[in-house]
Amino acid sequence: MLGLAAFIVYLSLRAYAYTNVIRAAYPAEPVAFKRIWGAYFAAYGFNNVIPARGGDLVRLFLTKTSVPHSTYSAVAASFVVELVFDLCIGILVLAFAFSQGVFPKPPDFASLPAFDLAFAASHPQAVLFGLTAVGIAVVIAVGLLGARVRAFWQRVRQGLTILFDRRRYLREVFAVQLVAWGFRFTAFWMLLDAFGVGGSVTNVLLVLGVNAIAALVPFTPGGAGVQQALLAKVFAGTAAGTTVAAYSVGAQIAIAATCFAIGFAALLLIFRVRSFKEVLAQGRAARVHT
Repeated sequence: MLGLAAFIVYLSLRAYAYTNVIRAAYPAEPVAFKRIWGAYFAAYGFNNVIPARGGDLVRLFLTKTSVPHSTYSAVAASFVVELVFDLCIGILVLAFAFSQGVFPKPPDFASLPAFDLAFAASHPQAVLFGLTAVGIAVVIAVGLLGARVRAFWQRVRQGLTILFDRRRYLREVFAVQLVAWGFRFTAFWMLLDAFGVGGSVTNVLLVLGVNAIAALVPFTPGGAGVQQALLAKVFAGTAAGTTVAAYSVGAQIAIAATCFAIGFAALLLIFRVRSFKEVLAQGRAARVHT
């Protein structure tokens, strides 16, 4: 329970940091932390039951409707601000994980029993081709749309406003995310202890490394499958296979169920909608009329 409580604090602090991002983008508009917090948990809960990060669309719509006169492009761009910290800490965590000798090297991912990760590792040319095709499509779209693209980039810049004030960004976003990361670290330590794997700095950083890899291939809800395959490999010499399996499945289910319940409650009590499906339907309708 303490581990789950620490995880809730982690997400709440992340939501607070993101609230500061939105307030910087829309200084003249009222931005209620309660609604941003609700959107954050709703999205996280949805991502744990639906693949391909569908919860991000839920968060986009709920955040946009929570901030008067906001635009989808500016709100979507504001999501990128959070990634600055995630990239910095992710590089350090992965560097540590690979240095321990128990983390599989990228070429070895192809042999893991996780289809999405194995496919990406086995077919790097296909992945590269897909990314190249997307890049070409973006360039063509920019050339064809002209003035609309310039207006679009102005709104994107608005979503990134806080990054242009380095001190404010470090104080109101990066520092808050760092404290939040400390609670995330604590949460996984407690969960590792609770399932008998054993909490330690090394073990927690290995788990965070696994989560970072799983986040890169979000084809299953919450990275399910990828996490289990990597954790079994990483902790093969640390704990019994059944213990690692119990942790990898049990901890993910506990976090997913808790966040889904909080997110669903937020939809009901804060946004007055009855389901994630209704949120997506309202979002599509709003796009048609804008």
